[in-house]
Amino acid sequence: MTDQPISPARRRDLVVAAACGAFVACMVGMAYAAVPLYDWFCRATGFNGTTQVATSAPSSVLDRKITVRFDANIGPGLPWRFAPERTSIEVRLGEVVTVEYLVVNEAARETVGLAAYNVTPLNLGVYFQKINCFCFTDQRLKAGEKREMPVVFYIDPALAKDADGADLDTITLSYTFYPQRESQRPVAEAAPASRPGRI
Repeated sequence: MTDQPISPARRRDLVVAAACGAFVACMVGMAYAAVPLYDWFCRATGFNGTTQVATSAPSSVLDRKITVRFDANIGPGLPWRFAPERTSIEVRLGEVVTVEYLVVNEAARETVGLAAYNVTPLNLGVYFQKINCFCFTDQRLKAGEKREMPVVFYIDPALAKDADGADLDTITLSYTFYPQRESQRPVAEAAPASRPGRI
């Protein structure tokens, strides 16, 4: 029995089927890669108000001052109280500042929260540099636990050269904590001693 040659129509059908299969595989791969790629893009460019991570203080501090406002929110399903120690401060460009946020777990059980964050105006996220932040790790709080959580940041002096920021006098740093069932990142568990009379 001899093999029959593949007809041109059959060959075309096989090529179309293979192309469709490759396209579907590519789309599935892109769907899985979309979130980390988008996250990387936002962190690299400051897109959508995403703040940057700095490893050290800038080399210069300018006289120009900007008011930084602090916003704190809790997403559905997380029984916490969460508030900034101060609602706003005035900082110079390049000045390293530490601000405390205060949180209380009001549940009768241990809970874990993940902080999402951004700054507004959204196009200035690239200039908001965090050296240290509670948002770098998930936060695990025991029942009734209170915790002070610092964020150490500066506003990049390069903002002074940006025409879009020439008239800017206020930036808002906003956090929203969401419940986490299974932590994907390191978890902060040890609670530092909290000062009395907070929250």
